Amino acid sequence: MSNTKIAYTVPEAARLLSISRSLLYELIHAGKIQSVKIGRARRITNDGLQLFVERAKQVREGGDAA
Repeated sequence: MSNTKIAYTVPEAARLLSISRSLLYELIHAGKIQSVKIGRARRITNDGLQLFVERAKQVREGGDAA
C-alpha cells in the first residue's frame, strides 16, 4: 500500500495548494474542487486535488476546461 494519503482535511489541502482555507471553501462550494463528507468532516480527495490542478493547467494553456 502506498504512503500517499487518499483524502486531506481542508487545512491540509489548502496548504498543499498554497491557498487560504476560505478560498478552498469557495472553490468547493463553486464545484471546482470535489470533496466528500464523512459524518460532519469534509475531506478533499487526492484525486480531487489532482483533477483541479489539471483543469487549472488546461485553462492556463488555453485548452478546454470542461
